Amino acid sequence: MLVSTRQWVKKEWFLVGMVVAMLLATVIPDVGRSGGVLQLDNVTSLGIAIIFFLHGIGLSPKALKDGVSNWRLHLFIQTVTFVIYPLIWLAFGQGFLAIMPTALAFGFCFLLVLPSTISSSVAMTAIGRGNIPGAIFNASLSSILGIFITPLLIQFFMGLQGISFDVMDSVISISKMLLLPMVVGQVLRPLVLTTFEKHKAVVNKLDKFVILFIVFNAFSDSVHEGIWHSFSIEYVLMSVAICCAVLVFIVNGVKWSAKQFGFGHEDEVAAVFCGSKKTLAAGVPMAKVIFGTDPRLGMLLLPIMLYHPLQIFYCAILANRYQKKAIAAENNNEVSA
Repeated sequence: MLVSTRQWVKKEWFLVGMVVAMLLATVIPDVGRSGGVLQLDNVTSLGIAIIFFLHGIGLSPKALKDGVSNWRLHLFIQTVTFVIYPLIWLAFGQGFLAIMPTALAFGFCFLLVLPSTISSSVAMTAIGRGNIPGAIFNASLSSILGIFITPLLIQFFMGLQGISFDVMDSVISISKMLLLPMVVGQVLRPLVLTTFEKHKAVVNKLDKFVILFIVFNAFSDSVHEGIWHSFSIEYVLMSVAICCAVLVFIVNGVKWSAKQFGFGHEDEVAAVFCGSKKTLAAGVPMAKVIFGTDPRLGMLLLPIMLYHPLQIFYCAILANRYQKKAIAAENNNEVSA
């Protein structure tokens, strides 16, 4: 039992780390808060730039070019990410605001307008025997479009509630924080790719460590300002239920729609895993820019923090099912031949 627990913790160390970060923020908020002992607000800004610089190095121009031509797949995935998801907020946003704290409700708004992930979308597509070049192109395109679209959608939806912020300033700040380092990494890719490949295992963990520091910082600020005093376990359970409902609805809606559009197995797999996911890696730094030093940032981040492990778990199961389906189809073709 002890051995299996250790193995699980080793495998799921990032999820465990998020829980630990929240617990530490509750116990020692002055250590992790902005301007606190560790100065995490400054440390994490540098860490975010390094992460997206490394993402830029890791993006293969050839794979992106190979995925460009399938415009129907691209249009489908980006529509799910930036149209279908936000429509959920239009349909249910007022209900969220009526039954939960405003910050938590806006956290769901933020979750629904985020771009897709890169690494996990491509990884799940590969496991499911899907269209890998198409997944790489769409996940990358989504991240770039999100820099501009996410702040605009946030302003539109929150503006309906009388809340406003400088959209252009947010877009410029996010571009500097995420897009600029990614472009620099892509430019320097030919020079540093060999070194990057040698240390890929470390690189793959670095972004997760930075996210853990951001979570610790955000929750420390919230605890320091007393935001969680009126927050109950019922809201957490409600948030988990909403996240599950949204995920199941989107995934099954994408699967059904992909078949209606006549997508084959490979394109359907890419559509499901690129269209259904929301990014934690880019979402957390975006939140820091858009919402600034708002002490409610921890509550605003709660939905994406809950959604992230749920989408990984659910999509991992789907990826294995798609893989078995593809293998079975290959075996049937060999028998027929």
